[in-house]
Amino acid sequence: MRTFFFGLILALLALPALGQNRLQTFIAQTQALSAQFSQEVYDRKGRKTQEASGSFQLQRPDRFRWGYQTPYEQLIVGDGRRVWIYDKDLAQVTVRPFDRAVGESPAALLAGDNAIERFFSVKEIGKLDGLDWVEATPRSQEGSFERVRLGFQGTELHTMELKDRFGQTTRLRFFKLQRNPGLSPDLFRFTPPKGVDVIGAD
Repeated sequence: MRTFFFGLILALLALPALGQNRLQTFIAQTQALSAQFSQEVYDRKGRKTQEASGSFQLQRPDRFRWGYQTPYEQLIVGDGRRVWIYDKDLAQVTVRPFDRAVGESPAALLAGDNAIERFFSVKEIGKLDGLDWVEATPRSQEGSFERVRLGFQGTELHTMELKDRFGQTTRLRFFKLQRNPGLSPDLFRFTPPKGVDVIGAD
């Protein structure tokens, strides 16, 4: 589940202002974002292997909070310096430097500083299933993802699909999406609960 999260968040955080297209318009008008989501994972044969749901908030650049409610609770917080991953059932927190956690993965697309053109080739690929699609392909072959696609309904982000190099596809659909809500800075701070194991902290 963490891999899917990093793919999504990095894609949401670094979406660039490119050309005159739906993606450019959306990013130009979006500094903060809040939504609920559903997530489905399919193997290379198209069989559904996972389902999950939750909510997220992000504040560009480099702040995000991604919470899974089902099938189990997991919280991922990026504060601009670190990424904190809290697995409640395991009573464990994993900490990673933000730059290393984001790197060239698709997560750099939505909450970053518009440097995506260094890492991704972005193009519009037309309409399918009532959505207008934009595709981002990593320039490097070293990452785990082959491509990221974002589907827009009008001017609103509706769906995001990430295909990894093993043929697995993660599809996220967004609900109750709000652009530029007032978000408390406290959402993007994380203090490990007492008694949990912390891995990777300096």
